[in-house]
Amino acid sequence: MSTETKHIRMSAPQTESVRRSVSQRSQFVGLYAREVLRTFRNPWVLVITFVQPFMWLAFFGSSFSGASPALVQEVFHTSSYIAFLLPGVLATSMLTVGMFGSMSTIQDKRFGFMKRILLTPTTKATVYLSKVLGSTTRGLVQIPVMIAAAALFGVTFAGNPLMWAGWILGIFLLGLGMSCFFLAVTASSTDWQTPGVISNFITMPLMFASGALLPLANFPSWMQAIASVNPVSFSALLGRGIVVFNTADWSYLGYLAIFATGMLVAGTAVASRYLKAE
Repeated sequence: MSTETKHIRMSAPQTESVRRSVSQRSQFVGLYAREVLRTFRNPWVLVITFVQPFMWLAFFGSSFSGASPALVQEVFHTSSYIAFLLPGVLATSMLTVGMFGSMSTIQDKRFGFMKRILLTPTTKATVYLSKVLGSTTRGLVQIPVMIAAAALFGVTFAGNPLMWAGWILGIFLLGLGMSCFFLAVTASSTDWQTPGVISNFITMPLMFASGALLPLANFPSWMQAIASVNPVSFSALLGRGIVVFNTADWSYLGYLAIFATGMLVAGTAVASRYLKAE
């Protein structure tokens, strides 16, 4: 056997591995683009995405409008409750992005798309990751809307561009982790009601047992214990420090990175084994 023949035979597995890698990458890009386009092609989804955060600030943010400025300053350590609320609302809005990704997955199963895509060389992990990133991207659309809405309510912002980039990264990591969780626990489901039930079960305790809406100092000790490990708190407190107080506690960003990485690894493993086509 010639040296050239040996080289060809030894290189064949490596070539096949490269082809599979390129194929999965192209499949991921195509599936992710499909998820993003589905969001922007649906006018109702766009309306809800843009209007819902504005309503949060308008209705919930106005709940302290009748309070004296001294009381607001004493409780929230800022003259504007809406400024205090903005990072919390952006954090809590990322709780539900995974629910929409789960519903999209179930829709693909019910209409046969998932079966067709899994008959191709596309792996379950690739499908899962495209859904996760698509859901997270959908949640990020709310950020400029919320900031513009807060500005209309008279909020002035602190923080430099580096701080804001870190805050947006923290929101992304929270959305990524929550999307991974939702899609993992509904990987084997074809029931339309499952994402909504799970969302209702976890959204309320995670939202209220965090620093998103109210100062942690006013919580009972058992709620403070939950808030201390709640990723929603990490995102809200990181953003509030930047937007309101012009300080950045980067440890919160580190906690969010650990949370997102753990959910991504666990979720990919679960989906690779339990994601069903129908």
